[in-house]
Amino acid sequence: MTDLPNLPEGVQRVARALVEAGHPHPPVMLSDAARTAQQAADALGVAVGQIAKSIIFKRRSDGVAVLVVTSGDRRVDEAKVAALVGPVGRADADFVKQRTGFAIGGVAPLAHAQPGVTLVDEQLFRFEQIWAAAGHPHGVFPLSPHDLPRLTGGAPVADVAQAVAA
Repeated sequence: MTDLPNLPEGVQRVARALVEAGHPHPPVMLSDAARTAQQAADALGVAVGQIAKSIIFKRRSDGVAVLVVTSGDRRVDEAKVAALVGPVGRADADFVKQRTGFAIGGVAPLAHAQPGVTLVDEQLFRFEQIWAAAGHPHGVFPLSPHDLPRLTGGAPVADVAQAVAA
């Protein structure tokens, strides 16, 4: 396993959560920041769809953070998300940092500072292996899409992406 004390705090938190969950792959640190799905895909040599992006919304009724883990080549359909969890709005950087403990560009799908609601995009299941942020813009970890519901505490898999134009 990577030497935890030398990793940023957010990556250490994700690494510990992965170990506790019995996940066999620790985070890896990229030489360049991967703040976007395209940057991560380029750094890893994978298709942009294999990047599991973590998008945070704020549920309007109670201010709960709603995490949508979606495929890097898709956009989240807010109406589909709202149909599942209630009306949502955009979350600003301070809200994301406060609720998840991670800065935008490095939000992991697990090990959040505060519990919230999580949805997993069914489009991720097109791939055998995907990569998710590990709590820092340079940190990522590999997993199977089938690992996401378990790692996120039973998050449901749903159709939350916008339709792709033919």
